[in-house]
Order: sequence, then C-alpha cells, then structure tokens
Amino acid sequence: MHIPPEALRGGTVADLIVTAIAKYPERAAFANDEARVSYAALGQAISCIAQHFDRLGLRAGDTVAQLAVNRWEVFAVVAAVYLRGLRSVTLHALGSEADHAYILAHSGARTVVVDSHHQARGQALRAQCGQVQTWLSMGPIDGFVDLLQAVQDLAPQPLVSCGDAETIVRLAYTGGTTGRPKGVMLSNRALATNALLDLAVKDWPQEVRYLCPAPISHGGGSLVVPTLVRGGCVTLLRGFAPDGFVDAVARYRCNLSWLVPTMLYALLDSPRVREVDWAAFHTLIYSAAPATPARIRQALDICGPVLVQSYGQTESPNDILLLDRHDHARLTDAQLTAAGRPYPLMQVALLDAQGATVPDGARGEICVRGPLVMAGYLDNPAETAAALAGGWLHTGDVAYKGADGLYYIVDRMKDVIISGGFNVYPKEIEDALCAQPGVAAAAVIGIPDEKWGELVMAYVQAKPGMEPSAEALVAAVREAKGAVAAPKRVDFIDALPQTALGKIDKKALRAQHWTAGARAVN
Repeated sequence: MHIPPEALRGGTVADLIVTAIAKYPERAAFANDEARVSYAALGQAISCIAQHFDRLGLRAGDTVAQLAVNRWEVFAVVAAVYLRGLRSVTLHALGSEADHAYILAHSGARTVVVDSHHQARGQALRAQCGQVQTWLSMGPIDGFVDLLQAVQDLAPQPLVSCGDAETIVRLAYTGGTTGRPKGVMLSNRALATNALLDLAVKDWPQEVRYLCPAPISHGGGSLVVPTLVRGGCVTLLRGFAPDGFVDAVARYRCNLSWLVPTMLYALLDSPRVREVDWAAFHTLIYSAAPATPARIRQALDICGPVLVQSYGQTESPNDILLLDRHDHARLTDAQLTAAGRPYPLMQVALLDAQGATVPDGARGEICVRGPLVMAGYLDNPAETAAALAGGWLHTGDVAYKGADGLYYIVDRMKDVIISGGFNVYPKEIEDALCAQPGVAAAAVIGIPDEKWGELVMAYVQAKPGMEPSAEALVAAVREAKGAVAAPKRVDFIDALPQTALGKIDKKALRAQHWTAGARAVN
C-alpha cells in the first residue's frame, strides 16, 4: 500500500499498538486454552488483514463491522482497521437481528466479518443487507470468504499507521430514547487518550496479565490496548462464569480484570471465590453500572484492596469519574455510593437547565469536556447538537458534589435503564410491546434488583377484550431487541397513570419501587 506523507501525522491509537508490537516481539500478547499468540505473530496477522482490506478496495473512512465471540483475531481485525484509518463497528452478540441490520445500513458498512459461532445470524444479515460488498468469516460459513484462509498468500509487511488524531476510527452504537441506535463517532485522539488515561490512574500491576471475560468488542476490550502498551498478556474467556474466572486466574496467573457488577456479585457468591490468590491479584475494575455499598464492602473483605470503580459512557468512553484502590480502602460505606472524582484531562461540571454551574451540594447534570469526548453522532446533527450543547457533553446523569470532593449520582434525566451493565432504552421496548396485537399501551421502567442492579419491568395496558400473555410479550421483545432488553417482569394494569399533560407518568410507576428520598439509580 502506498502511504502518502500527509497521512503520517501520529497521535493515533494504532501508533500505540505498533509501538508495543515492535517493543515486545517475543512476549505473549494473548494466551488462553485455545492459543498462545506472540506480539510478533499478532503484528503479522494485523499486517496481512490490513493488506487484504487494501485489495478489497477499502479506503480511509470506509466501515468494517464484526460479529464474533471473544477471540484474539477480533482484536487483530480492529487493529488492522485502525492501522488503515478505516472505521470499526462491533455488533453486540446479544443484539437483535433488526438492530444489527439497522447498524450495518446506518454505518454504511462495506465489509462484515462474522465468526462461525454466529453463522445463522450472519447469513440472515447477508440476505437483507444488500449494501454490504464483502462478507468475510472466521471459520467456514457457507457463502462467506474465510478471512483467515484468504490472508495465507500474503507476506507480513512493516506496520505503518495512517490518519491523524482527529480521524474517526470507531463507531460505537448505543441505544436511544428515540428508539433507534445512535452511532457514536470516536476519534484516534479519544481512543489513544482512553488507553493512556487508564494506564495513568487505574493502579496497574507491574507485569500485566489481563483476564477478559466481558466482550472484547465492548467494555472488556477497553483494557486490551493499555495491556499491550505495558507489554502484558490478555487472556480471553468466551463469557463469564465464576468457575471459569477462578480457573483462569490460577492457570494464567491473571492479576487484572474488568467486570460489570452482576459478574462481581456472582463471583462473590461462588464458594470458589476464596480459591483465588487475592494477595497476588492486583486490580479488579468494576464499571458500566452502580454497585451497592454492601457488595463493595463484601468484595473488599474477601478480595482485599484491589477494587477500582470507573464511571463513563459510550460518548466519553469509560473515563469520566474514578474511585481508585486507595479510595476504596479509606472511604465509608456512605462514600462508596459515589461515582468518584474526575479523571485527569477531563473537566467535569454540574449544570442546571440553563447551563449554569450549580453550587456544591446542589443537584445538576454531569457534563464533561476533554479529549475523550465523541465527535458527535453519525448523520444525526440534531442529537449531536443536544448532546454537545454549550461545548459540554451532557451525560443525562444527575449528581451532586459532596464536601469530600466526590460526585454522587442520584438520578437520570434520560429514559434509560442500566441492567447487568448494559444500557437498556425503554422507548425501544415499549415500541416492541405496542406492536403486539393485544397491547394498547406500555410503560417500561427499571426497578431495584440485587442481582441486576436494575431489573427491566414492563407495565402493559391490554386492549379491551384482549388478554396477551406475559410470556408471549417477553418473547416478542427478545426477538425484536435482543435478550438484554427482554423484560424480566410484566405487570398488566387497567390504565397507565398520566400526567396533567396526558403523558404516561413514569415517575408515579417508579415511585412504587424506589424508596422516597433515595437515589433513583441502583
């Protein structure tokens, strides 16, 4: 590939990957029961995949999408995308077929990579996504070109990063209150800053052995680049189970991991949790949803001073507020409800509805600006303008700043539920429910739950003379929006409460489940 001189401007996340591969060629970059891959072998795979993208005719700004389980080749494809200045889209394995098809169309994906584990979904998408020019597979899928075989005739070439700091290299799709996923545009600057900030403040072990049971395509993947920058090794698991976690820690001497609170709770409840040599384990990061103080205290009692909490969102990936290991060791139970204090380089303010800063102790919307913040939503100027109004990213989370300097989240302005670490958007579920023939109206809320943090609950008003079944409605939502969005509780109600303006009064519904005066997130 001819690299024009003006493309070599530095400041890219690919620069971090290329430097790590050159620095630690003999070390293991990935190791699990399926494979051990050295940094040199990883670099060779990235080079060959990038060259294959060249001969497919992909050019800077084109989009490559993936749907796959945790495997090291997923990262190799993403790294090749970054290297060439393309755009990466990773489809969530739990997403619905309809959402996957929408994302492929909206992102303008020209090439899609699907592993054999998702063969049925890949073939269903191929049948309806005519704009995709090339369908690649990892492993045999009928009608697809096996990427791992297609690169066998290519010789590895030196890795050279294209693009500059402002090049958009990732489109991260998040659900929305309007019912359609939004494509968050993340630049090289944002992703590189994310990796370097993580290294700076998240209490990393000297020799990093990162255990990743969460999807590498989403939150779990955020620590892969910083692990490589440190010359560490990544152990990928295909899903979380306490036994698998405990076994992997022992077998690969893992000392760093990232879990959502529901995973942490399951680990704490496992009789095998004390088999882990917690004295040798360095850092356990929990994120993506609030955790209860009682569970945090339990984790500290069992695991010792290893916990780090990070608060962020897709639009400012992962890093807005932080409670580090030292915070966890000294804070009271009441303070453990805090989201933390701002990351370096990130400016955080609590603003009122007029955009003015509220005084300490008063409630305001968490707003942030800095090098992590997204460039906007793809092809959605109205939502971009609202989210970035006044030069701040408006998170939709309501908090106050305590006298201790910590930020405490107490509510959400946006209609969103965080269940098991996943963002679930009620509007999308309500639309799916109301599409069913026996449903007159529906309201979906999150209610507190010990396991899930918040449990997705649907209130359904049936049409006169109709008696839809809860099981059928749950199945319909699962089909339309995926398993994560499927309500875990459905209550039928004669008439949904309304506000004075005739809108469904969700506050009245939520008030039945949340203690008065308490924070309205869990």
